[in-house]
Amino acid sequence: MADIIQLLPDHVANQIAAGEVVQRPASVVKELLENAIDAESTLIKLIVKDAGKTLIQVIDDGKGMSVTDARLSFERHATSKIRSAEDLFSLHTKGFRGEALASIAAIAHVELKTKQEQDELGTQIEIEGSEVKSQEVVVTPKGTSISVKHLFFNIPARRNFLKSNNVELRHIIDEFHRVALAHPDIAFVMVHNGSESFNLPKSNYRQRVVNIFGGKTNEKLVPVEEETEVLKISGFVGKPEFARKTKNEQFFFVNNRFIKSAYLNHAISSAFEGLMKDGSYPSYFLNLIVDPKTIDINIHPTKTEIKFDDEHTLYAILRSSVKHSLGQFNIAPVLDFDRDKNLDTPYHYEGKRSSNPTIEVNRSFNPFQQEKSQSKSGGFSTSYKKEPAAQWESLYVGLESKGTQTHQEFSEVQFESEPENQSLFNENATIESSQRTYQLHNKYIISTIKSGMLIIDQHRAHQRVLYEGLLKHTTIKEAVSQQLLFPLELQFSSSEMELLKQLKEDLEHTGFVFSKFEDNRIEITGVPVNVPESEVSIILEQLISDVEQEVPDSNFSATDLLAKSLSKSLAIKAGQALTNMEQEHLVNSLFACKEPSVSPTNRTTFITMSVDDFDKKFM
Repeated sequence: MADIIQLLPDHVANQIAAGEVVQRPASVVKELLENAIDAESTLIKLIVKDAGKTLIQVIDDGKGMSVTDARLSFERHATSKIRSAEDLFSLHTKGFRGEALASIAAIAHVELKTKQEQDELGTQIEIEGSEVKSQEVVVTPKGTSISVKHLFFNIPARRNFLKSNNVELRHIIDEFHRVALAHPDIAFVMVHNGSESFNLPKSNYRQRVVNIFGGKTNEKLVPVEEETEVLKISGFVGKPEFARKTKNEQFFFVNNRFIKSAYLNHAISSAFEGLMKDGSYPSYFLNLIVDPKTIDINIHPTKTEIKFDDEHTLYAILRSSVKHSLGQFNIAPVLDFDRDKNLDTPYHYEGKRSSNPTIEVNRSFNPFQQEKSQSKSGGFSTSYKKEPAAQWESLYVGLESKGTQTHQEFSEVQFESEPENQSLFNENATIESSQRTYQLHNKYIISTIKSGMLIIDQHRAHQRVLYEGLLKHTTIKEAVSQQLLFPLELQFSSSEMELLKQLKEDLEHTGFVFSKFEDNRIEITGVPVNVPESEVSIILEQLISDVEQEVPDSNFSATDLLAKSLSKSLAIKAGQALTNMEQEHLVNSLFACKEPSVSPTNRTTFITMSVDDFDKKFM
């Protein structure tokens, strides 16, 4: 029998590796930025066109590469970080497997320009689909510039699986944030389609967080510092009152490398236990420094998940450190009870002995005497004057005659009756309606029908009613808006502002009025009729969360998602008591909808139980 096992060609092996390393343009951004950091750069510039589908370029001022290194960097498993197997357990750099550039070059057009500081000329290499097209000497500044064009040009199936530009750009910004936060000592610039999205100067860690997520983030941060033999923690957590509906501001860095860890995330959540509302997530930006020998980074192709030798100890230290910081800055409740400061002893009375109060009685005081009598007690003088008895007795003189006269006067008084306004609702109809609907546990509305009983989930039913109303207003672009007495100013991060800019037109069609929409802040002067001013920020945060989770693509209606999110936020909640009239109005509105049987998220809004069902229960 002939041999059937054979070695794969290099270009096929590279494409297989690319399937693990490069899932989307953001993966390329991550690999190139990490290479630039390993090159000891002080300024890194990221240029993106069409969310990375057309161009991803990273320019750095690092060490650069020689001619030989530039050519070898595109070979599989070629790396400057590893010399022996032992080095895998003591890693202090980002990339180390040596497959990133080879994988990227297998599925894109790559152009590399690089020069070392001591060289007069640099090297330019062009590769298309693992095939070297040209290599020549070129004039270029110190450092390296890598351009990745036409990603997945030779794998159309993979290219078709890419999402819309908005979604892919969001992933790129996320990767940019992760790398920039881990290295505040390096300046970063990001340019998308010719416009500058981020310009982050070299700074300390707190300034880097504020520069990325907006100026108002500064007041939300609580520092966390702890150093033990096992672990060193530094960074910030957000105050509980600023907890968000999304997990966008949750960052763990282990040895300056961004990681995801549900286990460590639970440690933070448990530290915030009892301080946040349900459905809210704490913000944190934490750097963990551990011995590289106690972790294994190479368990995931993208290196975002790592394995710790002793997770339980890290969990306990992290949880207690965060709780200590929250208590230290008077954010978490402490054992002292709330007290009134007015009850504290004044400083000038401290040290004085207390004296028993004395009671002095003026035994000569007679309240029936007409003349003034003095009463001295505790240094105070009080004057009393007795009016003559004739005065108060005269009040009752002629009372009978006055009473008769008053009675006659009041007998002629005619009281003005209020005009009878015809009620909008017939009282009899109200009584009948109160008998038709009932509310069970402030959650379900029960209504009788000919065949039996109808049970309606009030929250889902109201969602359906609001959803169809919002869709109608957004479509016909004639929503009613209520003006605010004072403009409402809100701040968001750059990535959130990008989302809101995409949704701005649809939000205006639902009734929002924006007077300013610039930098990291928006100013709202009008809101939809059903939206309370106090809940505007919560509604917009929930909308951002829904957009990020459902990631609407080009074939998905953003208007539909907007209507779903707003209806979910504005709908009456379970536990809210409704009057009989409100119950009946909700029932009528629900069955006036086009799809009354399901909520906007395709969940059942009502069920029916026939009389036969009840009969079976009693058999």
